[in-house]
Amino acid sequence: MILILLSWIYILFTTINLGLETDKILRLKNSNFVILSILGLFTATILASIWAIFGRINIEFHLFLLIANIGICLKLKKEIKVIYTSFFNELRSLDRSLKIALISITLLILAQCASIPYIIDNESYYIQTIKWINEYGFVKGLANLHLFLAQTSGWHITQSAFNFSFLYDKFNDLSGFCLLLGNIYAILHLNSYFKNKEINYLVIGLLPLANLFFFSFISSPSPDLPVYILSLIIFFSFLSSYKNLNIGTFNTVFILVVFAIYIKTTAIALILIPLLLFIKHYKILIPRIAKPLSIGILVFFLFLIKNTIISGYPLFPITLNIFHFDFQIPVSMAHFYYDETKRAAFSITQNEFDTMSVFEIFKTWISRPALHGLFNKLIVLLLIIMPFFIFKFFNKKTFWALYGIFVFQIILLLLSSPQYRFFMNFILLFSFLIASLILNNQNRIIVVLYISLSILAFIVIFPINLKVFTTNTFLTSNSTFSISNIVYPYKNSKFDTEYKPIINGNLRYNSPVDNSFFWGTGDGLIPCVNKEQIKYFEAYYKIKPQMRTTNLKDGFYAKNISNESN
Repeated sequence: MILILLSWIYILFTTINLGLETDKILRLKNSNFVILSILGLFTATILASIWAIFGRINIEFHLFLLIANIGICLKLKKEIKVIYTSFFNELRSLDRSLKIALISITLLILAQCASIPYIIDNESYYIQTIKWINEYGFVKGLANLHLFLAQTSGWHITQSAFNFSFLYDKFNDLSGFCLLLGNIYAILHLNSYFKNKEINYLVIGLLPLANLFFFSFISSPSPDLPVYILSLIIFFSFLSSYKNLNIGTFNTVFILVVFAIYIKTTAIALILIPLLLFIKHYKILIPRIAKPLSIGILVFFLFLIKNTIISGYPLFPITLNIFHFDFQIPVSMAHFYYDETKRAAFSITQNEFDTMSVFEIFKTWISRPALHGLFNKLIVLLLIIMPFFIFKFFNKKTFWALYGIFVFQIILLLLSSPQYRFFMNFILLFSFLIASLILNNQNRIIVVLYISLSILAFIVIFPINLKVFTTNTFLTSNSTFSISNIVYPYKNSKFDTEYKPIINGNLRYNSPVDNSFFWGTGDGLIPCVNKEQIKYFEAYYKIKPQMRTTNLKDGFYAKNISNESN
């Protein structure tokens, strides 16, 4: 816990410096402390993405960041001092009840981050993705080894830049840092709402009430959480600046949207927000559109390059054969990945999916058990009732526009994978809007905030049976804080997995001894993959991963074994 706090202090220092330099270069004129830190995270991610094309994100990259930090401090020391002074003055001006709440939230976030990782994706590919980036950067055809590694997210690149793997092997909690930034942003805006009574400030100010949901994400680098935080900040900026927009605000919103999409492509619908702002204010924006457009193009090319190196397809999982590489994953594997992702939202087999009608698939989707079914029903409910709420209580173009983007996102994801977590940013927005009709009194807000904090503290400390919320056998109990983690955080994996080395052709890899989790790799030494995966693709797809050379940096290819004797 203490080590995580120390690492976050350095990360905050670095991101504020990078964010302020980014602000100066792009002339954003942004003085918000949280926004500057997020801009710094974005800049670090872009720098790390470029670096990873050529080499590992390790001590060499951190030396580069250190030199950049020193240079920026010397160049902008006066501006940096003003930023910190202004931020601490804002914190001092908080209502006393909000100060206590923010301190409590900070301690609880640190405690949760120091506890056992909860999300199962952490065990399948988060840890391994970050390990590969730390040790080798982007590796050609890495997805041939483990299909999920093709999902390398911008957030995993960010985590690889700030996990200090050359010093310590248990920092895996950048999502917790992101949630803390989101809570600081929300609490400061809630304090402003107590004075100005503007609904936009209340909506973003209610973000801490969702910590009960967010906490399951923060002890591992889930890409979902930063998308939620970025989305709520983007929504607030859109609502506040739609009528009176300046180029700095537009560029900031555009960068935040691009960052969110680079983290998770399912956030693609957010691109409509800067598009709507551009249409509304095109006269003042056209002469100054070059910089944000250049950033967008740069990030798009980095996305294409990352995907091409790791999977062989620029727009993976779309298998457009623009290029042909020896390390390209077979089309059949790419289709398998797409089908698996699509069916994950419905929890049905391919045969069932192919034979069921659209109505039957929808019925299955909305009737799923536990949290999946609950949130799926909530999505449909919000889709139906929000037009009435907006018309009666929030009848402005901006709210209608956000509802339209929500509908657009539903349509997009219905064609791919309508998992509830991909809609969560809009679920939160509209839930907060409805809640604002009731929680519009300072005393009510404080009471509800403290009740949520009490519940949060309870679930951080005491184990709870979660079978009612999930059918996943790996997620039936929450992660609780242990006194032993006050100084040192829990290791990156929740499992005490043993591994055994296996040789298959020219590939030597580490496989979990326990094969109960098909996609599981945990914290095994790279290359790591479950032998059952290798056997499955050999049996059904007649392919197996092999090294391209004797050097792991040169990557992997899929060898066709159709002609090999069994």
